[in-house]
Amino acid sequence: MKVASVQMYSGNDLAENLKKADAYISQGAALGADIVLLPEFFNTIDFAHYRDLEMMNLAERDDGPTITAMRESAIRNKAAIIATIYEQEAPGLYFDTAILIDASGEIIFKYRKTHPAAVYSLEKLYFRYGTRFDTTQFKEWCIGINICYDNGFPEASRCVAANGAEIIFAPFTTPRIFMFQEMIRTRAFDNGVFFVAANKVGQYDERILSGGSCIIDPTGKVLAAAPADKQTETVIVAELDYTVIDAARRKYPSWRDRRPDLYTAITREADALM
Repeated sequence: MKVASVQMYSGNDLAENLKKADAYISQGAALGADIVLLPEFFNTIDFAHYRDLEMMNLAERDDGPTITAMRESAIRNKAAIIATIYEQEAPGLYFDTAILIDASGEIIFKYRKTHPAAVYSLEKLYFRYGTRFDTTQFKEWCIGINICYDNGFPEASRCVAANGAEIIFAPFTTPRIFMFQEMIRTRAFDNGVFFVAANKVGQYDERILSGGSCIIDPTGKVLAAAPADKQTETVIVAELDYTVIDAARRKYPSWRDRRPDLYTAITREADALM
């Protein structure tokens, strides 16, 4: 299977952002991609570091203009798309939601960010956290999604992999440069999975989004990478070989040697709160 990762800037003009995303999806599809990953909040500005409740007006339902346009793009380009939006579930209830649309334009899976950021971002002001690490089947592959800050927690990718994921898709909106690719390579290697990351670029006041989108194999090998800077918009593509997963997990048998029975310290705090 071929996958594509889009690295792009998004401004204030929704129509222009959607037009640009569609062009990059078309480019990825023309290169043979079966599934195209867009960055987190590809359809709007990097709103979550502004303290302005008017930004909540950017939220859309999954039948709003953004996902409607992406469903049309999937059909037109005959490729699946992972599009992450600021989703309105109900009045006053919002999520950071990655939506998988298949090549027929159908919404077949959703993942909601489980770790809203609250240091260099105000995401907890804007949306609620997700509560599940579900996976889904896509063609012959089991795939999962972690969004941006989720990937700072090894438990998140481990849970997705434990639920069967062979590819983890990760949309980002981050200024992080230090250890960004190293983190992603480690998540791929630790879990014996392919990892596809798509980050935005651009400057929003003092906040600079740093690109660095990449596609990593289960050994931590970089299959494709975009420049880590604030201005390079591009599409990267890689072909994923399913047999690499088995080979990697035989050579580095961490899945065989895991001891879930010893890992209760990870959940002890949660148990104490119940």
